Amino acid sequence: MINTNSLGILGQFYSNIKESFKSIYQNSNFYEKKISKTFNSNFEYKPSPHLLSSIIKYQNKKYKIEDFAIESIWQNNLSSKDYEKLNNFFWFFSLDLKSSKKNTQTVVKNWISNNSKYQKKSWEFDLTAKRIISWLSNHQLTYEDSDQEYRSTFDYMIQKQTNHLLNEIKNSKEVENKMVGCAAIILTGLAYKNEKHYLENGLNLLKNIIKFSIDNQGFTKSRNIRQLIFYLKYFIIIREWFKESQNLIPEYIDETIYYLGSSYAFIWQNIKQDIFFNGNYSSENKEFDQYLKRFGYTFKNKINELSGYAILKNKKIILAVDIGSSPNKTFSNDYQAGALSFEIFSNEKKIISNAGYYSDRNNKFNKLSRSTSLHSTLTIEDYSSCNFTKHQKSLIIDKGLKVSKKNVVFENNYWKISGAHDGYSIKFGTIYERQIEFYPEQMKFIGYDKLLRKTPNKEIKFDIRFHLDPSSKVMKTQDNKSILIEVDEEGWKFSCDNFDINIDNGLYFGNKNSSKENQNIFISGMNNEKEQIIKWEISKL
Repeated sequence: MINTNSLGILGQFYSNIKESFKSIYQNSNFYEKKISKTFNSNFEYKPSPHLLSSIIKYQNKKYKIEDFAIESIWQNNLSSKDYEKLNNFFWFFSLDLKSSKKNTQTVVKNWISNNSKYQKKSWEFDLTAKRIISWLSNHQLTYEDSDQEYRSTFDYMIQKQTNHLLNEIKNSKEVENKMVGCAAIILTGLAYKNEKHYLENGLNLLKNIIKFSIDNQGFTKSRNIRQLIFYLKYFIIIREWFKESQNLIPEYIDETIYYLGSSYAFIWQNIKQDIFFNGNYSSENKEFDQYLKRFGYTFKNKINELSGYAILKNKKIILAVDIGSSPNKTFSNDYQAGALSFEIFSNEKKIISNAGYYSDRNNKFNKLSRSTSLHSTLTIEDYSSCNFTKHQKSLIIDKGLKVSKKNVVFENNYWKISGAHDGYSIKFGTIYERQIEFYPEQMKFIGYDKLLRKTPNKEIKFDIRFHLDPSSKVMKTQDNKSILIEVDEEGWKFSCDNFDINIDNGLYFGNKNSSKENQNIFISGMNNEKEQIIKWEISKL
């Protein structure tokens, strides 16, 4: 019998063989001829660089190209991160327009001289797409006042790199990279108007991205909040390129922006808070809101549940709960096993949080931040509710879970969010149900966590964690039945009468790729019953 490990080894062997053949092909004269088939089209539409201000971090201080060693800039030994930054040319957006055009164009010429033929490292898909966007968008420095020889070389290299993107986009593993690549192809098609090949192909690819990765509610199938906002930004940029170049905007682009925007209103604009579910951490969405306002985009959404998230709010309180099933493994690169976890905000301060997400996949914290124990929900025997497996450079879901029995009630004096998941059904024969109620007049939350087992023939240990913001202060009362929480001089009391409650130290990943110590309250217990209910309360002092 062939076991799973053997299949994994065979799969890796096949992948290595495939990559070897691909490398030989891409470095061949045949591939060079294929991507060198360009057209004598003129660079007509000159895109405004400010259209990209939603994805470019513009600095207050602008640099002059003279500040860089333009002759030796490509010869330095760079870290992989600095190499990417240098070769994607997004640093051109930080250049002062008073910089020398001649010197800027010399940098471009030097890059072309060293990379005119395909090279795996410098022609990596994401780098190539961003480089095309940057060269075209910074035309005031990269193209204006240049001689005919330079312009011909520039136009040729833009189209050659775009041909490479068209050839590679189906093989790109990251959905976000496909989006950037698609945008670059479309921009080339708009910039070189006489060549319809790029625009038609780019738009067909865009349709495929919509069909493949966006659900019928207008949310990304990954259920990833950051990816949703990423998509919205790029669709708006593409729309603005069409508008500025005086091309007819395809209806499906407007329709996709409408639905993505409605999801954005639900997940951010309605609450103006970052909720740490499924790959999310503290954002710069307020800056994006300013971008939307500047370009005249307004989104609305008044529903309470979307794509597996339930969010209830009034003027003071926000209750957000993840009541969604895990995504298909294809879309699970950044998924966290936090089903039925929740967060509470009071007067814009987090009272109960999840720990956040460490997005650097090469760091051990990435795997840790995916675990159920770093979410405000229940774990059994220290296992996560989903299993993850290594796939190339990412962790993806091996065995997912389904959420059922979802119910959301939102009345003036009573809120309720409830659901159940089967993440522990195979390993422990247990269904986990959670119900969270809120009584606005009393400012009290009551939670009921239920374990349902068909045959409780073995005792199992459970923990329910309630993570806190690093700024929170906690103290256990003398009777050991309550824990006091203080957040910015606002006091709350956590209590659970029938089970042990304690305070534990933990890690907080709420800011991108950084860690802090925080604390969490946890309930511990043993279960050997068919049905066991753990009741807890969080009330304002």
